[in-house]
Amino acid sequence: MSGTREVFVHRDKDEMARATAARLITRIVDAQAARGSASVVLTGGRNGNGVLAALASSADRDAIDWSRLDLWWGDERFLPEGDPERNVTQARDALLDAVPLDAARVHAMAPSDGVYGDDVEAAAEAYAAELAVASRPADHAAVPAFDALLLGVGPDTHVASLFPGHAGLRETDRTVVGVRGAPKPPPTRISLTLPAIRAAREVWLLAAGEDKAEAAEITLSGAGGIETPAAGAYGTERTLWLLDTAAAVRLPHDLYPPASP
Repeated sequence: MSGTREVFVHRDKDEMARATAARLITRIVDAQAARGSASVVLTGGRNGNGVLAALASSADRDAIDWSRLDLWWGDERFLPEGDPERNVTQARDALLDAVPLDAARVHAMAPSDGVYGDDVEAAAEAYAAELAVASRPADHAAVPAFDALLLGVGPDTHVASLFPGHAGLRETDRTVVGVRGAPKPPPTRISLTLPAIRAAREVWLLAAGEDKAEAAEITLSGAGGIETPAAGAYGTERTLWLLDTAAAVRLPHDLYPPASP
């Protein structure tokens, strides 16, 4: 069952990043107060990394108990360890190396030169197994009930590494899949599936820039199906669309508050 959907529009991508970082701090602190720890799924790309950089520079970042935070990824480029195009490498540069995380709670997806070699399916299966171990009976799923799961929305409406028309979108059982032949380089990736994404308490979809306006319009107009991956991404409690004015330019104004925070 999906929860409520809310749309927030910010002046520009920098304001969106700062506001989203502030939301994320509050979300993590509240989850830690309620359950002792928090779990967050990170996204890469310019907007995801912008949020992490804004969080790193926030005066409120120390409100988080970083030792009680689990970090996961929605997808990863299947490249060698340390490659600058890997989401985890970019996340380390933007935030992770600057805060006192418990290394055992930073759950990176395997690189292409790791123990699974170039077998992306084996790497995907291993990540699924790691998620299953972290899941608790109360989560009612083969993955944790993530407190916040962040996703960048592509111009083609892709989320994570689930691209329109690709087989991974049809997955109903597996929580993680290997992706080959992605239309966006690199072609080989690892991605959470929609069932794993939908286990999150809150799903946050990020879009900034005019190149995302059509994707936001199509998805928020009620589109669905295999050609609009973002339409299939929602949380059990809330789904937030976090946009800048350029990405929201084609949306009807009654879809979001006139003065979004």
